[in-house]
Amino acid sequence: MSKTLRGVLGASCLVALGLPAMAETITVATVNNGDMIRMQGLMSHFNEKHPDIEVNWVTLEENVLRQRVTTDIATNGGQYDVLTIGNYEVPIWAGQGWLLPLDDMGEDYDAEDLLTPVAAALTVDGTLYAAPFYAESAMLMYRTDLLEKAGLTMPENPDWDFITEAAEKMTDKANGTYGICLRGKAGWGENMAFLTAMSHSMGARWFDMDWKPQFDSPEWKATLDTYLNLMTNYGPPGASSNGFNENLALFQTGKCGMWIDATVAASFVSNPEDSVVAENVGFAPFPTAAGGDNHGNWLWSWNLAIPASSTKQEASKAFVAWATSKEYTNLVAQEDGIANAPPGTRTSLYENEEYMKAPFAQPTLTAIENANTQNPSVQDVPYTGGQWISIPEFQAIGTAVGQVFSAALAGSSDADQALTAAQALTQREMQRAGYPK
Repeated sequence: MSKTLRGVLGASCLVALGLPAMAETITVATVNNGDMIRMQGLMSHFNEKHPDIEVNWVTLEENVLRQRVTTDIATNGGQYDVLTIGNYEVPIWAGQGWLLPLDDMGEDYDAEDLLTPVAAALTVDGTLYAAPFYAESAMLMYRTDLLEKAGLTMPENPDWDFITEAAEKMTDKANGTYGICLRGKAGWGENMAFLTAMSHSMGARWFDMDWKPQFDSPEWKATLDTYLNLMTNYGPPGASSNGFNENLALFQTGKCGMWIDATVAASFVSNPEDSVVAENVGFAPFPTAAGGDNHGNWLWSWNLAIPASSTKQEASKAFVAWATSKEYTNLVAQEDGIANAPPGTRTSLYENEEYMKAPFAQPTLTAIENANTQNPSVQDVPYTGGQWISIPEFQAIGTAVGQVFSAALAGSSDADQALTAAQALTQREMQRAGYPK
């Protein structure tokens, strides 16, 4: 049969006639996080519904993914039909005309069910430009058994002084247990995601209202001093190479007393099949400064978006609609248990009484709802964002500062030297970019 006739009949007609369908192949670039790996294991369900679509996966480490998809879309490279990107990129790229609007995802998609703060971050001028696969804020995960052994009780709203005390008392290096694990791997979405959120919780800000960098402020000094003290004295060796996935593995194997990171980790550390400490995990809000009330709640979502330049838009949209649907949430619940459903995206999940029995469900929802991306610092700021700054230049500047702070954690410099270097390089790059604009 000719390709022309196959195209006219379509896959469903060919299957009905007993003829093999010609599959259209789409390439999906995604991050190597647990929820994305789980999705790849469930692809047979997508294939049953869409035998005419073949999915080619490109699964990458977080920093590499960001670099490759940014380069590809900015240069109109066309390597990928579906991109896994964050809510940082979506409004910037949509404004450039780089993303396909997702205003028609099918009658049963139920876009109204998306959590309001998550959908709002992916919407430009009333149009959705990416569909959230999972969303997160940040919180404290800790070993209840080690805290009890230390003679401490977790406060309702812990501050950094308590975290330091607990980290010290929970550390037992002789037995390979470290009081705290935090991101140290350089990257605007790795160590700087955590440190930016931490700085906001400590009263710091990246820029004043004239876009002047603020790394020479006492608040940033307190932030980096506290971070380096925690990680140098009570953290695991080689922490400057540890990102989200590395710390997840450390916590799951009982090496960390506390871990402050993305709420999405909660189901993985609470799953007895993956975590040896699952029965002894507690959750608490992201810490504040002593006497403060500004938590470092960030708002992040990993989203599926389609480049406007894709030549396979309908097939790509079918995949995105399936992967971010209520149907997919139910599929994960059936296959792996409701507690493992992708969190933070749909209201209906948090209306499910069975899901809300999970100890992390309500803390996750509370953290997401309390994330203040419009005013992340107690000081006035010219930017929005929680663990990132909503300007295009932040990818490069954030990664450069992250390298400086990661080097300080590795012992190449002290806090003062690192802050001086961060101030100088950020000021230089902001001036080159023409700020204030």
